Order: sequence, then structure tokens, then C-alpha cells
Amino acid sequence: MTIRRIAVAGVMIAVVAVFTLAIRVPFAPTRGYFNLSDVAVFFASFAFGPWIGLIAGGIGTALADVAGGYAMYAPLSFLAHGLEGLVAGSIGKGRGVTTMALGWALGALVMLSFYFVGEAFVFGMGIGAAGAEALTINIPQVVAGGLVSIPLTIAVRKAYPPITAW
Repeated sequence: MTIRRIAVAGVMIAVVAVFTLAIRVPFAPTRGYFNLSDVAVFFASFAFGPWIGLIAGGIGTALADVAGGYAMYAPLSFLAHGLEGLVAGSIGKGRGVTTMALGWALGALVMLSFYFVGEAFVFGMGIGAAGAEALTINIPQVVAGGLVSIPLTIAVRKAYPPITAW
């Protein structure tokens, strides 16, 4: 890990945390909330690769949960969003739209699965509440993440060609 990668990881952790905290729409049955974290997680993964996606997605969302009063979700967010970033970046980093879309879909599936299992069984909220949150919050959140992050990554690559060499 170079100084440059450490700096980028730190910046992307902060970006993910800010995107997570900037807009929060609560969901009362599970105490979860809709946010824009997935835009930043997918961008970090596609622009800088799987390890930055893992670190920024995991730490950024966990810090935002703690800072925003949702500390009980921090470990789950760390795993779900960190692995989402790792999977998405492993598949979509430095590649075209189709491959980024595949990375987005598989990363989204990882995040959705972890939250569903975590809420339904670890937190004991049940399948009904976890399913309701998936349909009303988590799926729209990952869809927004893909719809914004893929064009954003393409635009940043065009504006800053050296980012493609990462």
C-alpha cells in the first residue's frame, strides 16, 4: 500500500461517509434508512479498484452509522458495503459500461443479501421486516448507486485520464 493509495482510501472513506449522512430517509420498522452511500461505494470501486472499494465502503458507511445515531448497524454496514465494494471493483474497475454494470449487479446482490440476513436473523427483525426494507430502501439505494456511479466514473475517466491507469 503506497502513500498515494492510503490518501485516496482516506478521501474515499470521507466521501462515502458524507454521501451516507447527507440524505437519510428513515424506515421505521427496522430503524434503517435510505441514503446515497452506494453511489460513492460503486464510484470508489470502479475508479480505484476493489481494495479501495472495500476500505471506503466498509469504513465509510460504518463511521456514518456511528456518527448518525445508527451504531447498531455499523458492523453490518461494514461487512455489507465493504464486500459490495470489493466485488464491484473486482469485476468493474477500469473496464467498460457492461462490465461495470455486471460489477454493480453482483456487488448490489452481496449488499442486499448481507442486509437481509443480518436484519432478519442477526437482529431478529424477521423476514417480513427485512424484506420490506429491501424493497423500499435497499433495492432503490443500490439502483441509484448504479445509475449515478457508472456515468460518473465514465465522466471522471474522460476528464482525468490518469485515473484509468489506477
